[in-house]
Amino acid sequence: MTKITLWGTRGSMASPGADTARYGGNTSCVGVQDNDGRLAILDAGSGIRPLGRTIPADVGRVDVLLTHLHLDHILGMGFFAPMLNPRAEVHIWGPASSTHSLERRLKRYLSPPYFPLFMNELACKLTLHEVASEEFDLGSLHVMSEPICHPGLTLGYRLTTRSGKTIAYLPDHEPALGSVDFPARPEWTSGYGLAEGADVLIHDAQYSHTEYEDRVGWGHSAIEHTLAFAESAGVKRLVTFHYDPAHDDATIDQNLAPALSRTDLPFILTPGAEGNIIEIA
Repeated sequence: MTKITLWGTRGSMASPGADTARYGGNTSCVGVQDNDGRLAILDAGSGIRPLGRTIPADVGRVDVLLTHLHLDHILGMGFFAPMLNPRAEVHIWGPASSTHSLERRLKRYLSPPYFPLFMNELACKLTLHEVASEEFDLGSLHVMSEPICHPGLTLGYRLTTRSGKTIAYLPDHEPALGSVDFPARPEWTSGYGLAEGADVLIHDAQYSHTEYEDRVGWGHSAIEHTLAFAESAGVKRLVTFHYDPAHDDATIDQNLAPALSRTDLPFILTPGAEGNIIEIA
């Protein structure tokens, strides 16, 4: 049994006072635990802080896969409990830039005045891994990474369990941008190879169609594009993710209502909410 837990579903911190009781207000973070106990964490938004409180102090190794280094995806890293645990071995995987290493980029955030400690003062045994279009194994999980359409070098991930079940994670993604006749020619669409046939696709669903018209090129999806991408990729379940921080629960409900009322969707549609647990048998 593989367990997927959503710890943060926002693109940025939710607006103060917004009603986010059901969808949550923390930024992007997903935990994936396979049946061998190995934990892989997708992104280190503010949701990684409550996730960290569930990890026992005698933890051995923890792996964090970063899609990119926008602040909403690394916001919680310095407050992640294993980072301050001398018994923990923390491996962070993520993209470098064309000019700076992953280490140098992360040190910009994990240092004063943005953070009270320097990165080399963190208590854990920290190892950084630069990835782009690569494949590697984390215990029983096989990981495939690939650049996707979002400003700056941004990775999507595909995790395959030992039993062959697949999870695709594309939280910041604009598949309609630059695609020829989207979604008619999926082989030309960003992220298609990561999502194709996935048992679970966790995907950007930040905008309504009207909002997207004024935000083309910002690196995020209209909900209609998210549905079309999931259908073209032949996924079994779509989990909507990376909601606009200005949207409260009522707005998200309103944006998802037309899709949830459809009877012709070829996949299960799950509105992603903080605290959701999805199990793949």
